[in-house]
Amino acid sequence: MSLTPNIGLAQDERIVGDLCYMSECTEKRIALVTGAGRGIGKSIAQLLASKGHHVICISRSEGSCGAVSEAINSDGGTAESLALDVSDKTAVKEACETLLEKHNNIDILVNNAGITRDGLLFRMSDDDWDAVIDTNLSSCFSFIKHLARPMTRKRWGRIINMSSVIGLTGNAGQANYAAAKAGMIGMTKSLAKEFAARNVTVNAVAPGFIATDMTAELDEKHQDAIVGMIPMKRMGQSVDIAGTTAFLASEQASYITGQVFTVDGGMVM
Repeated sequence: MSLTPNIGLAQDERIVGDLCYMSECTEKRIALVTGAGRGIGKSIAQLLASKGHHVICISRSEGSCGAVSEAINSDGGTAESLALDVSDKTAVKEACETLLEKHNNIDILVNNAGITRDGLLFRMSDDDWDAVIDTNLSSCFSFIKHLARPMTRKRWGRIINMSSVIGLTGNAGQANYAAAKAGMIGMTKSLAKEFAARNVTVNAVAPGFIATDMTAELDEKHQDAIVGMIPMKRMGQSVDIAGTTAFLASEQASYITGQVFTVDGGMVM
């Protein structure tokens, strides 16, 4: 008994897929990026826009996400901005409902928003714990819960959660941050299994030390110590993370789900 009775059709579909892969043909999608006002989120938003997608830039400050969306529009892309506290579950729910009314669906969701409230456990306040868990982890749950159903109905979607190597290794003084980032990995794998049959992929990116505004504030001794832990002997750039994210949002990554991609110069092997 043949296992491929429609071999001609299958070959045609494979040829079309190969042509799309080689030419990078891309359907215009609606992408939402949280934490898009600066750093990694800004680079992701700009790169997705350069691929032809319409990007919704979200950050707590209208000034920051608004500046990114204006820059994208000035460069010939299309974008809009929305100031939102992603840790506010009610506000996220209302924002998602409004965005779905306007766009019908969000095709690409990048959960990138994150904060740190570092401190050794005995000195860490309940507020510091809650703020990091709510912003870094619970916000992912909220956005996915409210935006994934239209993806499953359309049978196309890309969800990329921005974790961290700290979620894989842990780090003294960052129990809250490590817990949130590790939680994102567990959620990524679980939801990848839930959504796979509907052609919605869920993956995580785990950056190492990336040169951002926050790392720039560290003194030279601290920066040298960080670089010393990296086999490639340099910090990464936000475009390194954006490139991996854009790939996972593309057609080329259609058979990749439930994975964690470390982009860290070799720190975690």
